[in-house]
Amino acid sequence: MIYNQAFRESRFDRLDDHPRIEREKCIVSKVVLSEFISLDGVIEEPHKWHFPFTDAGTGQYKFDELFAAGSLLLGRVTYEGFAAAWPSMTDEQGFADRMNSLPKYVVSSTLESADWNNSTVIRENVVDEIARLKAEPGLDILIFGSAELVNSLVPHGLIDEYRLMVHPIVVGGGKRLFSEGLDATPLKLVDTQTFSKGVVVLTYAPADAAPE
Repeated sequence: MIYNQAFRESRFDRLDDHPRIEREKCIVSKVVLSEFISLDGVIEEPHKWHFPFTDAGTGQYKFDELFAAGSLLLGRVTYEGFAAAWPSMTDEQGFADRMNSLPKYVVSSTLESADWNNSTVIRENVVDEIARLKAEPGLDILIFGSAELVNSLVPHGLIDEYRLMVHPIVVGGGKRLFSEGLDATPLKLVDTQTFSKGVVVLTYAPADAAPE
């Protein structure tokens, strides 16, 4: 599984060692989009092109990111893929435990059941429901994959941070993150990180967002 391999070289041996875990912190939640993406904008099936570019730095980045999150927000396809894989995974660092224990919100009008631990299905009034989740105190609401969900949230300004983990490869085909027909959405670059095998994380926020 993609995220399982990515964090294996993390320098933190236990959940309690992680400096970004602040269990009592009360802040308004942010919706954070985090994607593995190729140079030509593909996010589909990253397991086919992602692994040659992993290193200790990218693993630590994904570890930090997950432990800074308080919940996951997923589309149906991504949710079903994760739900089929993560419950059987274990690791010494606690990454799998974190994935399996976090609250998960899956947006779908067709999903018949959501049996992965701590899952809730959002079937209707999606924009209002996510706005309500954002208004509650808590840690980041983290989106992986879920391109259709992402494209439905962008026009409503519900994504607070875009983390694009750009891999130095042209895939040549597959689903792109952003679909044709979206209105122009200005963003501002707020952070960059580079890693030893050429991966660059570009972090953007809405251009009209107030500085933190």
